[in-house]
Amino acid sequence: MRPFREILLMAVKRHGDLDAVEARIEHPAPITDLLARGGDRWLSDMTRHVFNAGFSREVIRDKWQGFEAAFKEFDPSVCAMMDDDWYDMLLKDTRIVRNGARIRSVPRNAVFILDETKRHGSFGAFIAAWQHKDFADFLEYLRKYGDRLGDKTAQYFLREAGVESYVLSFDVLKRLSLEGVADTPPASSKQRRAIQNAFDGWREESGKSLTYISRVLAMSVESDRQPRFT
Repeated sequence: MRPFREILLMAVKRHGDLDAVEARIEHPAPITDLLARGGDRWLSDMTRHVFNAGFSREVIRDKWQGFEAAFKEFDPSVCAMMDDDWYDMLLKDTRIVRNGARIRSVPRNAVFILDETKRHGSFGAFIAAWQHKDFADFLEYLRKYGDRLGDKTAQYFLREAGVESYVLSFDVLKRLSLEGVADTPPASSKQRRAIQNAFDGWREESGKSLTYISRVLAMSVESDRQPRFT
């Protein structure tokens, strides 16, 4: 596995200079921002990424105001109580994408948010409590206790929310493969731990965030794809 400084140099050579590389790297949000976000916004963001998976992001984006109205602004206390009548209405509601399994994920994730809010005081506090070195475990937790929050969906959700994170995009996996860390998206705890260990090592070496490292890994390789996040 190369030192991170060598991978950063590859990214710099591909993109011109360090400023050009760093201009493409978003900063993780301050913890105060995570704590200030209400449960309704967490549920809204979570749902948007659940629906983005496998659907056109442009379609979901264009319909999002309709989603907000149809799901009553994503109030977790309201959505957690979704009954069959409301569900049946949503299946006919042209303001949203009418996918039954994903509609069902909304009340389930609302319950998840309410449960973690009860334990931590707010869902933002639950998110903020996880440390960078536990990110693989965090993804496992979201997969286990959330609904339809598999690796990629959870990674995109957390990155857009401003959480320090890596995203195992096509380009990031390409670099991880070149470094002998992983050839495919992880399918086991052992594979997830190997990826986490690699990021931990690069983070300790560089002092940079998981987000920074993830973006640099992606920019260090040639790609014919345009990922959502890296």
